Amino acid sequence: MSQTSSRIRTILPPTSRTAIGATVAGGLLTALASAPEKIGRLLRDRYPMVAVTGMTGVGKSQLVDRLTRRSTDDAAAEVGSATMERRTRKGARLHGFRFLVVPGDNAATRLGALDEVFHDEPVDGIIHVVANGYATPRRAAGITGAASATREEQLAAELEDWTITSHRIASLAVRRTKPIWLIIAVTKTDLYPDDIDEVVRYYSPGSGSPFGDKVDALRALAGGAKLSIDVRPVSSQGGDRKAPISEKRASAMVDALADRLGQLSGHA
Repeated sequence: MSQTSSRIRTILPPTSRTAIGATVAGGLLTALASAPEKIGRLLRDRYPMVAVTGMTGVGKSQLVDRLTRRSTDDAAAEVGSATMERRTRKGARLHGFRFLVVPGDNAATRLGALDEVFHDEPVDGIIHVVANGYATPRRAAGITGAASATREEQLAAELEDWTITSHRIASLAVRRTKPIWLIIAVTKTDLYPDDIDEVVRYYSPGSGSPFGDKVDALRALAGGAKLSIDVRPVSSQGGDRKAPISEKRASAMVDALADRLGQLSGHA
């Protein structure tokens, strides 16, 4: 025992020594109890949670694979995932993102995943993926044979899917004390390389399109100050010089999306 400790024990009566011990112990317990919360806040600041939503076949997993620099399994991409996928993008200075890819509309686990990302453990931002009606048709469970759907049917399904998701986003924005952000990622631009600007306008607020009107309705429900909205064209596919979208241009689109994620999250 140190001389200082001996002097304290000699000078202070037993009741005072007990009170000091209790105070110190209480302080340690408080610090230990608050440590996970502080660590959690630090993790959320440096690695925000991002929900990736959209109907089946729009290319959510492929886009997130590009963002996280993973290789895409073509076979898995063709079938689609029935469970929520988790990916992490690690960037510079200990910053990055944690992506939660919500299953598409034909997965039984979809509603549970939506509840998780918008209610149970609310995310910090959302990437909603659309494909201008070029979503890859997927078979429903238990059905054999090739799936087929017209572009008009896919656009209608996309709009219905957005209606469900936008209501969840509005509810989250109203509950949160700080603003949240939404990026509408317009994928498969290699299928309409000459019409990208027009398609981006279709998905933008104020465009007067069926989708744009629903985006306007979301802003009205959530409050303009509580929700920021961006619309970005992206391509998960890039090819040689003869391809509609070159690999260089496709990578530039994904990089621009990643840069915007960093700006919205305060990393840039």
